[in-house]
This record gives sequence, C-alpha cells and structure tokens, in this order.
Amino acid sequence: MPVSQLSDEQRGEEILAVFDTAFGRLLAADPAAFRVKFRKMAASAFAFYRGTAGLFYHDLDAEKRGGPYLDERTSRVWVHGDLHAENFGTYMDSNGRLVFNVNDFDEAYVGPFTWDLKRFAASIALIGYAKALSDDQITELVTVYAVAYRERIRALATGAKDDEVPPFTLDTAQGPLLDALRDARSLTRFGLLESMTEIRDFERRFAPGGGSVELDAATRYKVLAAFDGYLETLPETSLARPESYRVKDVVGRRGIGIGSAGLPSYNILLEGATDALENDVVIYIKQAQTPAVSRHITDPAIAGYFQHEGHRTVISQRALQAHADPWLGWTELDGAGQLVAEISPYAVDLDWSDIDDPEEIAAVVADLGRATATMHAAADETTSGESLVPFSTERAIDAAIAGDEEGFAPLLVDFAHSYGARARADHQTFLDLFRNGRIPGL
Repeated sequence: MPVSQLSDEQRGEEILAVFDTAFGRLLAADPAAFRVKFRKMAASAFAFYRGTAGLFYHDLDAEKRGGPYLDERTSRVWVHGDLHAENFGTYMDSNGRLVFNVNDFDEAYVGPFTWDLKRFAASIALIGYAKALSDDQITELVTVYAVAYRERIRALATGAKDDEVPPFTLDTAQGPLLDALRDARSLTRFGLLESMTEIRDFERRFAPGGGSVELDAATRYKVLAAFDGYLETLPETSLARPESYRVKDVVGRRGIGIGSAGLPSYNILLEGATDALENDVVIYIKQAQTPAVSRHITDPAIAGYFQHEGHRTVISQRALQAHADPWLGWTELDGAGQLVAEISPYAVDLDWSDIDDPEEIAAVVADLGRATATMHAAADETTSGESLVPFSTERAIDAAIAGDEEGFAPLLVDFAHSYGARARADHQTFLDLFRNGRIPGL
C-alpha cells in the first residue's frame, strides 16, 4: 500500500518494522546508546530524517525496478547513500590541500544516482521549512540545485578542463563554504591532541574521561592485531615512513555520532610524521554498518564485490572522494568488518544555523549541486580504479538527463515537497511512539 494511503497507526507500525530491520540487533546490544540517538532524532524533523536513511529507502523501494532517468548504467553508479544538506564539510586531502566537499561515506554503495539527488532535495525542503521559507522559495532552491548539478555533469561529460570545474578550496570557494575552509585552516593538530591526550613520562597518552574507556589486556591485544591487519590495506605511498605507525596508546570510545549508535569504536594514538609530540596522529577503528541502500539493491555482483562492510565503506569512499584520507583503510575485529580513518583536526561541517538569507542559501545549494555532480563523476573505473562501475558515470548520467531536460528539476521539486511533508509527519509519529514507550527494546 502506498505510504500516502496508510493510517497514522499503520505508518507507525511500518516505521517500527523498518527500525527493527535497521537497528534491532544493535539496539538490543546497547539500548542506552539508542536512547541517546533517538532523543537527538526527536529534536527536529531534519534530525529524524538524518537518522532514518533506512526508512527513506524503504519508501523508495519500488524504484529499484526503474524510474525516470534510470537505465542499466545510471541505476548502477557509486552513490553516497545518505546525501543530505549536513553531510558536507572540509577535509585535508592526500595532497595536503584543504577541500570542501561531501563527507561521511558510511552509507555509500552502488545504486541509482537519482536516489542521492532525491535524498538531498528532501533535506533542503526540511531545512527550508524550518527556516520558514515558502513553498515557492523551496521550489526555487531545489531547482537551483538541480540546474547546478545538471550543468556540472554536462561540463564533466564533455571533457571540461580542471580549471573549468575546480574543487572548492581556499582559492575557489565563496560564502559559507569559504568560511568553513577558513575555520578548518585555523585549527591545528596540536589543538586536537590537547583535547584528547596528555603528556605522561615524556610521552603522549590518551587522557582519561571524555568518553574514553580503558581496555583490558585481551581487548587491547585484539585491537592491536586488527591494527596490524589494517596496515596491509594501505596504499604503499602511505607507508613511506613505517615509524609513523608506532602505536603509543589505545582506548575504547563511547558517545559517537547519531548514525553509529551501538557500534564498537576504538581510538589509537600513533607516532606520526616526526618524533615531535605535536605531530602525533589519532585514528579510529569503528565497526562498519550495513548501508541502508544495500537492502534494496539485489544484484549479487555488487554485494559479492566487498569482503565486508569495512572494505565496502573504504572502497566506496576512495571511489567517491578524490585524493581521500591517506590513513583510510579497513580491518576485521571479532569477525566484523571495521572502518579505519584519521580523526582529522581539519574537519569542519557546513553550519546551516546562520545561513538564513534566501539568496545566500541558493548560492550554497548551487555549490552543493556542483559538489554532488563532481562526486558522482569521480566514481567510475577510469577515475577511481575500481572495476565495479566500468563506464563513465558522468556520460551515462548526462545522456539520461538529456533524454528529458525539462522534467529533471520538476522531478526533484515534486519529490522534495512530498517527501519533506512525509518526513515531518513521520517525525511526529516517531515522537508519539518514543514518548509512549512503543519502541521495542527501549
């Protein structure tokens, strides 16, 4: 039955069923973490939307059999999987350059390119509604995003030179994107280390408290064994100075993000580039999760391409993100796939709280449309080196959109309005379920 035809009670039961599929095992293992997660999701419709990618793809499930602009190729591209307006920010790339782009690739997979666009469009509708923008203004914002995406895909598909489609850096970004990059540039590795560590007996160690958990000897041994396995997954260029990977300390972690409730996580302190204490590096090992998209993509060749979820997360990020984190790798711990990456001192997320003027919002949304197109274009065999998508994604997407130029923006606009309203209603239903103790296990 279509979602629009369900009663509030039926939709509530559907939400609970999706939650059980997505969170059931982890919730049973750590209900306290999910109480925190759900309280964060209760704060707003947008926070609820951020935490329920599984529900979003459950609602889009019918499109796995086709849809506008989807064919054999455009239904099989690397996708971010959780592309909403707050999953953009800064990072230091492997060339030492600060870049503003898409971040957080935990949900990345291979699927229809329009799913990324629809998830972003609905998030803009939710942000616009929260900022009291009219439906016409929201329509304009989603149209701006669609047009910017379309123009950048066309430019990339027709062989635009690098200086015609530059990344967002300190030299090229404007407005809030430039502000984020400047904020990132003002941060330091020393500042990050000061917030997490202390000097004891002339050596840097993790400081107690702040969510860190001391490990027993057996767990520490397992984590260090997993770290040894991780080193084997790094590119040779990352291993030029082996002493950089000398382990100084290991701790467990609590209190990680809204999307990772209940997942084990560990921090490891490494020597870094030199013997100087201010150059130490902190990496994390986190159990990777099953991406929501994968439950609705049935191609066995895609699932069979990955060793485990940690491998899937890393391969996806390397495919989607040019010059990815040189510390990015994977390993196994207790039979589960793990993601390993640096806790970067230069990570700043896009802050929407002070972006209120409609013209400024439109400029930001246009840039995010360009960033989305660049991400999709990076993820093919020629660019990423991965063989799972053995064709030019930008040319495939360009050709698909060219078949109906006039319908592209309206498709995203209609979806943004309808699913934005759906998410607001679902948020209220979720609040009622949570407040009244109807979520099993809590």
